[in-house]
Amino acid sequence: MDGDRRGWRPCLLSGAVFAVCMAGTTLPTPLYGLYQEKFGFSELMVTVVYAVYAFGVIGVLLLAGNASDSVGRRPVLLWGLGFAAASAVCFLCATGLGWLYAGRLLSGLSAGLFTGAATAYVMELAPRGGAARATFVATAANMGGLGCGPLLAGLLAQFAPWPLYLPFVVHLVLVACSAAVLLRLPETVGERRPLSTVRPQRPGLPPEVRPVFGPPAIAAFVGFALFGVFTSVSPAFLTESLDVHSHAVSGLIVALAFFASTAGQLAVGRVGVRRSLPLGCFALLGGLALLAGALRWDLLALVVLSAIVGGGGQGLAFRGALATVAQASPEHQRAAVISTLFVVAYTGISLPVIGVGVLVGPIGLEGAGLVFIACMAVLVSIAAVYLLRQPASVRPRSRDSGER
Repeated sequence: MDGDRRGWRPCLLSGAVFAVCMAGTTLPTPLYGLYQEKFGFSELMVTVVYAVYAFGVIGVLLLAGNASDSVGRRPVLLWGLGFAAASAVCFLCATGLGWLYAGRLLSGLSAGLFTGAATAYVMELAPRGGAARATFVATAANMGGLGCGPLLAGLLAQFAPWPLYLPFVVHLVLVACSAAVLLRLPETVGERRPLSTVRPQRPGLPPEVRPVFGPPAIAAFVGFALFGVFTSVSPAFLTESLDVHSHAVSGLIVALAFFASTAGQLAVGRVGVRRSLPLGCFALLGGLALLAGALRWDLLALVVLSAIVGGGGQGLAFRGALATVAQASPEHQRAAVISTLFVVAYTGISLPVIGVGVLVGPIGLEGAGLVFIACMAVLVSIAAVYLLRQPASVRPRSRDSGER
């Protein structure tokens, strides 16, 4: 038993480093209201600050998404931790909106470097035969870390002094500890090449992928858009419409969405890839309906249910989408296809979120939220209907793929 634990220790430690980095990307979520009070900017600016993160992620995925395959996992992850630390410093030094933009952009660069490299690293550090368990570690670290960010910041902002500073000081300490841990872990890329060999990763869709790409891409877009709007706007809705001024409650509700997504992704192993996409679409539709009810009738319970149902649907849909397009892709083009899916998904975090911010001024937060929900509901309904009418489009290419 002790030997088994020692064998898994590097995998678990790398997962902890992954979680620390991802927590930093959502750390400011329950603090945006405080920044609004301090700097006096509009709800539109909140959504733009939030969306800048997605532009950083997309930029890294396109320009250096495959860098760790060449230069090694550890150097890329150390750069990611460096960007995470720089992001925290920007928030600590913030004297205006420009600092927040810089902090979010650096956070996006950090997440872009970590998303692929850390997932591969966790898998490679697992003992032989532990692929399924390592997948769980990587998934839990990614989405669990995203959930821990707002939860940690909300608790510190509510119950500790210096709400706009202490969360980032704590994160800097965690990042420093993570760097120390990472330096003690082994490198898993045996044949490393210089940085000059890294080339931009061009998204692309081979002919055999195009017939099956649409519905998974729509589901990924809607799921990430729901997360984007939920994490950027829900704190303001809780304060303005529900009179909930607790940063801890705000952070907990956002965290619930990410924890539910983790559960949804893990459930794919039980329900199977073929069923996870339509089920995820219907759960996303349910989450959108609950959010609409929360906006219309100002009910906190519906906000909580929306986070749980919508988050679970996002997890089911996204992991199903990822598996579907990966199975349909030729091996030598799989990375490019997956990059294309991630670009679509992270576009969902940026453009719809900014659209909601633009509409808040003329029609208010409730009206903007309902317009967003209606648009996303139409998109996810189209995907769900297509998947129900043509279930063969989400089947693996080969019978021996191992998926159900």
